[in-house]
Amino acid sequence: MQKYDIAAYIWPAYTGDEPRTKIFWPEDIGEWQTVRDAYGEVKENGYVWKRKPLLGFQNEADPKVMEQQIDLALSHGVNVFIYDWYWYDDRPFLENCLNDGFLKAKNCKDMKFYIMWANHDANYTWDRRNAGKLWDTIWRGDVTMEQFYKIGRRWIDQYFKCENYYKIDNKPVISIYALKNFVKGFGSIEKTREAIMWLDQETKAAGLDGVHFQFVRWNGKSENISGVDGGTIETTNELMSELGFNSLTHYQFVHFTNVDRDYLDLLPDVQKEWEQVAEIYDVPYFPHVSIGWDNNPRFKDFSWGVCKNNTPENFEKALVAAKDFADKTGVSLITVNSWNEWTESSYLLPDNVNGYGYLEAIKKVFKDN
Repeated sequence: MQKYDIAAYIWPAYTGDEPRTKIFWPEDIGEWQTVRDAYGEVKENGYVWKRKPLLGFQNEADPKVMEQQIDLALSHGVNVFIYDWYWYDDRPFLENCLNDGFLKAKNCKDMKFYIMWANHDANYTWDRRNAGKLWDTIWRGDVTMEQFYKIGRRWIDQYFKCENYYKIDNKPVISIYALKNFVKGFGSIEKTREAIMWLDQETKAAGLDGVHFQFVRWNGKSENISGVDGGTIETTNELMSELGFNSLTHYQFVHFTNVDRDYLDLLPDVQKEWEQVAEIYDVPYFPHVSIGWDNNPRFKDFSWGVCKNNTPENFEKALVAAKDFADKTGVSLITVNSWNEWTESSYLLPDNVNGYGYLEAIKKVFKDN
């Protein structure tokens, strides 16, 4: 058993098996369509994005593909997948990669997983043909209490009961991406607390020990960031305590610091954020490491905010810092963005630019030692 749990987020859009993705990517290959079309495109300032997956444009809702990816992850020290999970228009969205790919892989039980409910509104961020309509809402991410009852029972029946579902203190972990939308749907802090207590009680009634609620911190203030999905709410320690959350982590460096600079220049600010968060909150903070940020593949025009010099060697420095922080604060879970966020240029999977370098960095810091 590893001393550290290295959990990589998975963006489950690299499949054409979800019919509703056709409005974003009509060619039945999911967001691989964007990755393919963005390759080698020259923008007005001379910017060019030239990345290709070494493993090819794989359908990640295929269990044989996920068997290969699970082996790749485990051999390099990544032992937990955090699946982005969606619910739009009163039904699930993009479940195929988890349900048909990962959970049907022959070796899936060798790998732990848990869900991050990506409950932000859906807009045209995913459709480079209509990037000018960025904030036009297609589906809302907030839900009513009645809808949450359906969601919660689905989580319990399909996922929480899996023997390889990731648990903390023997409780299945559920992560909430957009706290602002979470509260908005229920209408008040009190109703949100009721929803959380309900899910905890339902999970206990199903024979489990309750739920470990984790929230994704942005920068602690209520605002939107251009080109990034979602928004935030004021996330004070008092609010987290009132709601009953048990831990927190981050999803991306871009949520709380300026990434339009050298990777080594932003790392001190990242470490400062870790320290501040650990001091502010009474619940554990699990340190987060992002590989980089550049979401230009999703836009025809140049999109500002490109992380520079985020080489595997510099990523390794961030991992060492996260390991040291985890040791100092007594936590063992470290989250990484991400396994496969190709169109945000923050992924562990091997490519034509860095090969297996990012995976080798994780292996060197967390597995070989």
